[in-house]
Amino acid sequence: MHDHLPAGVVVHAPDGRIIFANRLARELLGRSEEQLLRTEPGGDGWTFLRADGSPLPPEAFPVNVVLRTGRPLADLVAGVRVKDTTRWLLCNAYPEYDGAAVLQQIVVCFTDCTALKTIQQSLEKSEERLHLVLKGSTDAPWDWNLISGEVYYSERWWSMLGYRGDEGYADPDGWRRLMHPDDAATVRAYVDDLLPSARDGVSLEFRLRHRDGHYVPVLVRGYVSRDPSGRALRISGVNTDLTERKQIERRLYELAYCDQLTGLRNRRFLMEELQHALARSQRSGRLGALLYLDLDNFKLLNDTMGHDMGDSLLVQVARRLRCTVRHSDGLARLGGDEFVVVLDDLASSLHGAATEAERVVAKILAVLGQPYQLDSFAFKNTASIGITLFDGTAVSIETLLKQADLAMYSAKEEGRNGARFFDPSMQQAADQRAAFEAAMVNGLSLGEFRLFCQPQFDSQGQLVGAEVLVRWQRGDGDLIGPDRFIGFAEECGLILPLGEYVLKESCRVLARWKDSPLLGRVKLAVNVSVHQMRDPRFPRTVADVLERTGAPAERLYLELTESVFAENMDEITERMHAIRAGGVYFSLDDFGTGYSSLAYLRRFPLAALKIDRSFVRDVGGVPDSASIVEAIIALGRKLDLEIVAEGVEHEAQRSFLIRGGCSALQGYLLGRPLPIAEFERIYGA
Repeated sequence: MHDHLPAGVVVHAPDGRIIFANRLARELLGRSEEQLLRTEPGGDGWTFLRADGSPLPPEAFPVNVVLRTGRPLADLVAGVRVKDTTRWLLCNAYPEYDGAAVLQQIVVCFTDCTALKTIQQSLEKSEERLHLVLKGSTDAPWDWNLISGEVYYSERWWSMLGYRGDEGYADPDGWRRLMHPDDAATVRAYVDDLLPSARDGVSLEFRLRHRDGHYVPVLVRGYVSRDPSGRALRISGVNTDLTERKQIERRLYELAYCDQLTGLRNRRFLMEELQHALARSQRSGRLGALLYLDLDNFKLLNDTMGHDMGDSLLVQVARRLRCTVRHSDGLARLGGDEFVVVLDDLASSLHGAATEAERVVAKILAVLGQPYQLDSFAFKNTASIGITLFDGTAVSIETLLKQADLAMYSAKEEGRNGARFFDPSMQQAADQRAAFEAAMVNGLSLGEFRLFCQPQFDSQGQLVGAEVLVRWQRGDGDLIGPDRFIGFAEECGLILPLGEYVLKESCRVLARWKDSPLLGRVKLAVNVSVHQMRDPRFPRTVADVLERTGAPAERLYLELTESVFAENMDEITERMHAIRAGGVYFSLDDFGTGYSSLAYLRRFPLAALKIDRSFVRDVGGVPDSASIVEAIIALGRKLDLEIVAEGVEHEAQRSFLIRGGCSALQGYLLGRPLPIAEFERIYGA
């Protein structure tokens, strides 16, 4: 009968020996009846485990506990090793006594609970993993029971918001009261849409108020539990603090779209904003305007007072512009001292839009014309503004910027501190400039620039020098004078290659002349641009040209104008001394018409002064001019400098200059500029 019981049964004698074991007991213990009946009562040969997996000592065996205490034992979970596996048993043991209270036997009953134990161990491991994950995570768990309305807030949920505990917000609506007012409608709409749907995932962002008053951006992610009919029962999830991520996103945005000095938008943002403005203008039919703003004389401020002062001015300009234009207007710094303002939605008519743009421009010019505080002193500055209107049709962004840039340069040419609208004539002029520049580049590569020489004579009429002049012999046969291309070359950056070309050709001439009895004594003056002197490579260029051509350095005079000394004086001085160390001389051209200063006459390694033609022209007609010429000659003698007078066109001028003591004379009276070949033919014989 015992073999049919659903539990294992083992009966022990009063001395602990096994006297009976039913079929299921034998199976669960993994031993035959004969093996069990031979088992000693002391526990040798048995390996039982506690519920935690540690060995169960013999004194804790169920039968031994009953023998020792005389009382029943209930619900002991023990493991037994059977064929390299552990089988878990739920044990109960109780004593049986006769009428005289004498112990007759102990009955031990047990059932197999291995499956339950495995599930329990799995749950314990899962709980342990979850505990470790939550402990190491910065996320804040929560749970919302939709049936009862109860909301569970974890400790991390509160600490994320700066609370030590719930502090009065633990009720179901606490999280709603902490929510940013601007987010409430969005969250409510999300929940109202989520609950009746079939979705089980939750993901949205909103802000919760921190204990100190600021709002913490959080990402809410969770899972919706539903019954078989699809009704939502509860939502569980976590909150993730997005503060650091938002800060990183903001920083990346600023790096991509903001100017680091002024905080204004940069060129990249401007291009996108202009694209949107053009689209809006096309849809609405209302015109907008692009203002291209450039500070006047900003480079001079940077060069004379330093870049720190320049940066301070740019920051203040940006601040004033931000306070002047509308919040809806686009404002960006392109770079350097260039700013752009995009005026949107001005008017439906061209006249109306132009009027509105002029009003804004006048306001900007007035604001930017007020004094700035740069360090310890007040500084006044102005701006030039180019304006172009747009209606969103058939015009690219680059074209708009180009048009406004052209208009801005027109404003500068008109005297600065003003504004000009773009018109097609500006574009035509720009196209002509571009074509002229391309022709110059091509002319340099083809050798179309020709050297001319104008002779210089001493008081005895002897040829002592010559000035190199350059002309452009275009492919169509047109001969262009320097007044039409030198200034342009300086503006477009071609002056350096042009200047180097003239220097090379001049040195080739000197090398050719050095063995000539007459021309070998001639000093050849070559004009040098201020841009060449600002080039740190120029001393090396001069030395290389002299070495490659074999020209005598002592016959080369580099003529500078006084404008070269207006800025970076220390660098210019250093380069002049480096060139002079190679044997080359310097002559100061147009003396008295520029940044005249007696101090630099001693500071710079000059060999000659050239009296400007304006003073020579007025000799005999304007009394002061004669006095100035006499003073220049006297100064040159005092400083042991050669004095060259240019522009001599009349005999009276020549006589006056010779009497005054000029070293050399140059002008149409004595000789006009000639092509090199003709000059050599006339004066080399």
